[in-house]
Amino acid sequence: MAKRQLNRRQSWRIEKIQGERAARAAKRESRAVEALEGGDLGPEQTGLVIAHFGVQVEVEALQGECIGQVFRCHLRANLPALVTGDQVVWRAGNQGDGVIVAQLPRNSELCRPDMRGQLKPVAANVDQIVIVFAPLPEPHANLIDRYLVAAEHAGIEPLLLLNKADLIAADNSQTINALLDVYRQLGYSLLEVSAHQGDGIAQLKKRLDGHVSVFVGQSGVGKSSLVNGLLPGVDTRVGALSELTGKGTHTTTTARLFHFPGGGQLIDSPGIREFGLGHVSRDDVEAGFIEFNDLLGRCRFRDCKHDREPGCALLQALEEGRIQPQRMASYRHIIASLPEDDY
Repeated sequence: MAKRQLNRRQSWRIEKIQGERAARAAKRESRAVEALEGGDLGPEQTGLVIAHFGVQVEVEALQGECIGQVFRCHLRANLPALVTGDQVVWRAGNQGDGVIVAQLPRNSELCRPDMRGQLKPVAANVDQIVIVFAPLPEPHANLIDRYLVAAEHAGIEPLLLLNKADLIAADNSQTINALLDVYRQLGYSLLEVSAHQGDGIAQLKKRLDGHVSVFVGQSGVGKSSLVNGLLPGVDTRVGALSELTGKGTHTTTTARLFHFPGGGQLIDSPGIREFGLGHVSRDDVEAGFIEFNDLLGRCRFRDCKHDREPGCALLQALEEGRIQPQRMASYRHIIASLPEDDY
């Protein structure tokens, strides 16, 4: 069934109601912070945001007597938006709660625009983005490429991870292997695993050790199953594919950080079926297609759009097989989705 389109008045009404609810929640939160700060708070100390719940966050103490313990913390009103992976300065209360008083600088952040086009951080201080896809739901090269562009833009190392490798069969093997070959030829790190059968999990653990990684990918590709396989006992919810659409259902509702026993951290992000790149420029997109690097600037015309222009270095490379048609189509699709001022 197609989604029902909202008219402008309905959209305005929904935004108004959501805004009023947010304002009421912020007011309640402000009163809670005032009550806490009027009491007996502990000294300032550093902490790590391991989950975010509306106007509150869960913070793991990184120092002091409570190191390793988790506290539900309120946020001061003047703080920027916090995300999982942020390091903060906080003060503990006496009821297992606390107050965030400052955000520490981020080393990196993964962002995407929300439904209103406003840039929204997804995770902070990560150094590896694990792009998870699977034979089912059918993988979309354009979504993978969007993540790769976002990773390049953020300066985060990507790892491509095909989960549910046990579902590769005669009817889909040719398509899946052709997709994988494109990224192998480009030199991207790629692993094939099966969270259900346990194949490749040990190898994946080695790739995650010592890193702060974030799992991203569309709903239904098995990110929660992977977390359960990597960290037995965590027991994140696992959803099934919709029989009607073949798409995954959302099971993870907030990004959460997990620790590996041997070192390293993992942020499991909510599954998303789209990843907008409205926050990047045309130059950023081109930089995200690494096979373009030696070709950019070699076109006959300085303002070449790489469409039909004569003397285009990219079109020549496409004709000669040095750029794959799938990647060129993906590039054009992403460029067409950018705000008009950017292309």
